[in-house]
Amino acid sequence: MGKITVTKCISAATNQIIEGLYIVEPEVFGDHRGYFMETYHQQQFFDAGLTMKFVQDNQSASGKGVLRGMHFQVDHPQGKLIRVLQGVIYDAVVDLRRDSKTFGLWFGAELSKENHKQLYIPEGFAHGFYVCSEWAEITYKCTDFYHPGDEGGLPYNDSTLKIQWPILEGTMPVLSDRDKIWPAFSEQLRYFTNH
Repeated sequence: MGKITVTKCISAATNQIIEGLYIVEPEVFGDHRGYFMETYHQQQFFDAGLTMKFVQDNQSASGKGVLRGMHFQVDHPQGKLIRVLQGVIYDAVVDLRRDSKTFGLWFGAELSKENHKQLYIPEGFAHGFYVCSEWAEITYKCTDFYHPGDEGGLPYNDSTLKIQWPILEGTMPVLSDRDKIWPAFSEQLRYFTNH
């Protein structure tokens, strides 16, 4: 049985630990045939203090330069365990928990097929990712179901949040129509409640 390493995430802006946000690294066993790892082992997660219950798995694929985010559910916030099946992404989150010491701060990390890192995002965060490779496939476990009509979002380039995306100079990310028109963080403060 493999082991997991769980690391707390720290805001680059303030060097504060963002409570509940973790990088999870499973032990990888490799040889001439390839590799094997346990991507989720409930007892190991519980032993590490990660006692969330997952109810839904999602998977998506995107081409280079696609930016999906920054998304959240308003009344039914989801915790998510993100990992990459193919390619490389830059994954970013924003703390939307009004009672948090790190409210409004962001964290970002590179997740890839090669580094096997996973990001656990608790309820009360906006989430998005940018595809750095030619193609990327990601999968993520959720602690609540998707609720149509409960979606919220923030601009990826919000002037208050100042997320530092690894977007090549002189290029624009590929966005959905919806992701082009989210209201600014400062205009949505009424949606962000204590979780």
